[in-house]
Amino acid sequence: MSAVTSEVDSERFGRCIAASKRVRWDIDLDVIRGRRFEPGQKFLPDGLSLVEKVGSLSPEEKRYLGRIEGRTYANMFGLIERYISDKVLELSREHVFGDQTALEALVRFTDEELKHQELFRRIELLVADSMPQGYRFLPDPNEVARAVLSKSTWAVLALTLHVELFTLAHYRESIEPDPAVSPLFKDIFLYHWKEESQHAIMDELEFRRIDAATTAERRDRAVDEFIELVAAVDGILQAQSAADSAYFTATCGRTLTPAEERDVCATLLEAYRWQYIFSGVQRTHFARALSDLITEAQMGRVQAALASLQPAG
Repeated sequence: MSAVTSEVDSERFGRCIAASKRVRWDIDLDVIRGRRFEPGQKFLPDGLSLVEKVGSLSPEEKRYLGRIEGRTYANMFGLIERYISDKVLELSREHVFGDQTALEALVRFTDEELKHQELFRRIELLVADSMPQGYRFLPDPNEVARAVLSKSTWAVLALTLHVELFTLAHYRESIEPDPAVSPLFKDIFLYHWKEESQHAIMDELEFRRIDAATTAERRDRAVDEFIELVAAVDGILQAQSAADSAYFTATCGRTLTPAEERDVCATLLEAYRWQYIFSGVQRTHFARALSDLITEAQMGRVQAALASLQPAG
């Protein structure tokens, strides 16, 4: 077990505990409340789904494509939170003989992430009842978690802070203001946002704590590991966008032309890269947190890796 590596901001952890207690919610009593998804309901706002880019689709087909994206969106969060709960539980052990406020906050964090995984498993079952058979979510959560957790804690926390920040931004800037989004789908991410707001704070506290005990040599390697993790995320997005495109093609109710199939697949990949990569790394808060800890040359490596994922033109 690692020792606590630097001074802990007990006061901020304490505020996270107070907020966690205040917003605590139950999956059935507060979120689902006996509701189901109705066929045709919108899941994701256009700014996240990018479905308007597929000009040849009808409004109904675009809405259906967005529903497929929304299904994958929920499943992706269930996937991501598998590794986060394990990493936060590991970090909490570093406080066992240290700051008990930090320990309590991180244990609550882990408990909430486990609840979120259950929420997204439940949502997949509800969505499946309202959509045609044949959908496949390809990545295995345990395999992905093992791969992520094989990297340094510094790299894992950099990825986690990125995820937490884009999670908050998606809800506040896109999902919450869109009146057309399914009320149940919106509530899922409202309640998710309420607890993730504390998680993002704790992610950054732990990221900076770990960084303070990291040598320059290990940090340089960790930057490369963070880049490797982003590339691994992109590999998942490429595979899932192809699977979702095939599902849409098979179930949309008409035969698409080869050009339309290519357009749908390309749009899905662009949308997924926007949702899970670029909407996070472009957040001012994340860029500032990262640039506070790494050199200009290291930031240049990160930016070059991201540029390689941008569509040509």
